[in-house]
Amino acid sequence: MDRHTVEQRHKNMQAIKNKDSEIEILLRKELWRRGIRYRKNVKSVFGHPDIAFIGKRVAVFCDSEFWHGYDWENKKNNIHTRREFWIPKIERNIQRDLEVNEKLKNDGWSVLRFWGKEIKNDVMACADKIEKTLEEQNV
Repeated sequence: MDRHTVEQRHKNMQAIKNKDSEIEILLRKELWRRGIRYRKNVKSVFGHPDIAFIGKRVAVFCDSEFWHGYDWENKKNNIHTRREFWIPKIERNIQRDLEVNEKLKNDGWSVLRFWGKEIKNDVMACADKIEKTLEEQNV
């Protein structure tokens, strides 16, 4: 049973950001600090990557654990309200992520995905991985 009214739940859901999230900003600031320039939330690239390097064909996604199903087989048991809605929704997000990865790779893109906690715990390692991938595209 949902503890919120329909209006309150609607307001809460509207407040959820789909771009410029904390994890995206953390990673982008580190890239910018290193002098690595990028495009953000690129609608012209399939899957709308959070960060894209068009010329190098590198797409970066910053995935939050809840929406993208981190450790899903264990975590889905923790969903107690509106399971009939949330479980299929998150499972579809997981499937969509796989479809986006496959399409981009087939089109010659390198795809990097980072979990939010990965970015928060070690943003420098995430930026290192992006930098290494960009350097490999020069070869």
